[in-house]
Amino acid sequence: MDDRINQLEERKSLEDIAEEIGFATVSLLSNIREGMIKVPLDRVPGLARALECNPRTLFLLALGQYLDEDALVTIKQIIGPSMSQNEVAWIEALRSASDNADPPLSTKRAMIIRAIFGKIRRQPG
Repeated sequence: MDDRINQLEERKSLEDIAEEIGFATVSLLSNIREGMIKVPLDRVPGLARALECNPRTLFLLALGQYLDEDALVTIKQIIGPSMSQNEVAWIEALRSASDNADPPLSTKRAMIIRAIFGKIRRQPG
């Protein structure tokens, strides 16, 4: 979190970030930044918006302050991999095109996807 705040410092002050999160003062943000207090889980969405970062990633980092590593691994297994908004849009387009049939990714389908991005592998021979 500290690195992200530093990256944003040319555009946003600590006061701006604290205000976006809904903190009354910057001291709470400073205490979180310095590791003196844990990130309140209910503030993760606002904090992610203010820091312009992925809320899922930030939530998992925040959970790591409250849980041991085994519990965190279990949660990550249950909720699955993180996806960007663009990846979500791709998945939704695939679901729509397949009428939610959940088709397997065959070799041919993988080749078609690679071709979309100009990454065609030449077959030997």
